[in-house]
Amino acid sequence: MVESQPKFFIPEAIHGVSTDLSGQVQMIWDVIKAPLIVPMLNAGVVICLVMALMLFFERLYMGIVIVLVKLFWKKPDKRYKFEPIQDDVEVGSSNYPVVLIQIPMFNEKEVYKVSIGAACGLSWPSDRLVIQVLDDSTDPVIKQLVEMECQRWASKGLNITYQIRENRTGYKAGALKEGLKRSYVKHCEYVAIFDADFKPEPDFLRRAIPFLVGNPDIALVQARWRFVNSDECLLTRMQEMSLDYHFTVEQEVGSATHAFFGFNGTAGVWRLAAISEAGGWKDRTTVEDMDLAVRASLRGWKFVYLGDLQAKSELPSTLRAFRFQQHRWSCGPANLFRKMVMEIIRNKRVRFWKKVYVIYSFFFVRKIIAHMVTFFFYCVVLPLTILVPEVHVPIWGAVYIPSIITILNSVGTPRSIHLLFYWILFENVMSLHRTKATLIGLFEAGRVNEWVVTEKLGDSVNNNKKDAAKKTNVKATKKRSKFFERLNLLELGFAAFLFICGCYDFVHGKHNYFIYLFLQTISFLIVGFGYVGTIV
Repeated sequence: MVESQPKFFIPEAIHGVSTDLSGQVQMIWDVIKAPLIVPMLNAGVVICLVMALMLFFERLYMGIVIVLVKLFWKKPDKRYKFEPIQDDVEVGSSNYPVVLIQIPMFNEKEVYKVSIGAACGLSWPSDRLVIQVLDDSTDPVIKQLVEMECQRWASKGLNITYQIRENRTGYKAGALKEGLKRSYVKHCEYVAIFDADFKPEPDFLRRAIPFLVGNPDIALVQARWRFVNSDECLLTRMQEMSLDYHFTVEQEVGSATHAFFGFNGTAGVWRLAAISEAGGWKDRTTVEDMDLAVRASLRGWKFVYLGDLQAKSELPSTLRAFRFQQHRWSCGPANLFRKMVMEIIRNKRVRFWKKVYVIYSFFFVRKIIAHMVTFFFYCVVLPLTILVPEVHVPIWGAVYIPSIITILNSVGTPRSIHLLFYWILFENVMSLHRTKATLIGLFEAGRVNEWVVTEKLGDSVNNNKKDAAKKTNVKATKKRSKFFERLNLLELGFAAFLFICGCYDFVHGKHNYFIYLFLQTISFLIVGFGYVGTIV
């Protein structure tokens, strides 16, 4: 009997093995496992352990410094010259500097009144305040509503202007840049920026401006964000935990040690001279705020973060809006790092250790390593080691290090400590999306300049009107009700992969990783089917 030509090349020593599909797959696996799979996976484990240690020591350093800052560092008003601006009947309002308020917005039907009303309600002499509403809306109805709101406040004596452009070139950076071209801006010394959903307290400028007036080397005063809808659902609680760590630890440490941190794009006051010296707003990445902050810092300007100066805002309460936001926040910094790393290295105006902090800590570890190690180690490499028992992951890398990092991350939101386990699983799922966005930014792939404005549902407007908020949420739920529009296939694919690894570990494994893998599978499934924003 003549044998047909085999489809795969198989060594003669194993020709006797069954040629059915499963047998062929097993043979190929046995052939490549020892010489290829095991060494590659071992290398992956080593790389991931190194990244985990880098992240661990970064978090440990931040934790130690924040404790020292809270216990021994002087508060900003003691570290810098701070003298409140006093009202003077004789000179009138002339001792107040002229401040420009910029409010960029795009189709913000639900929240446009929030920031406009808050800006017009600031406790600052009206003749020393110029308010720009930079409306890039494409919906003519919304544009008309925003313009009418501006006219309403103008009729009350406020110096407020409604400004539009012919196109959205440069997105937010383009709108802010265009606003600074107006002739009256030359009379302004400082500019405060608020996104459409932000609501600063009336004394915001009185508490921020004195730092700039009394310290000519300070370029930026950044306030903390507070979230009016953090209790809306599990998705907003998870976001609050991540952002509270950012503000409580990262911004505070950067301000106290190097007078540098990333501008958050809103709820901050800039010295206009610093913006001009740094080269103005640039739209080369989707993080124009961070871009400006790094360039200004390289020219010797200092930043101050005020944790007790807060502005209310709204968190994305739909998974779709959150994913778009996280893509921009992950892709943009990686792309900016690619564009600026050599400029930072060659800079002669800042200290060596500040360069190390900006390149290694601010960019490399927090914006790149943090996303990649979470995804590759805990969602790819660790599950694969279950299928290849020859590869060993030390217990300190698989359990102890991530546990300590998680505990250190939880200090920002003590009230949500009971949600820490859910937060870990959710962050692991989102690390897939963030890692993909980071790689797009590093290699300048297709979606590198994608800018989708974060959808807002008006929770900051309806915060004290629960009935109205419920109606808004019902409408939002209806919009999300189409099943296939909610599907995220990549997350569903990883859910299947982790489930297979969990089943294999349950039957053949020795480390009981299947408990984690099954729980992580459920998390991937929830996000994959788009239901995380509906869990209260």
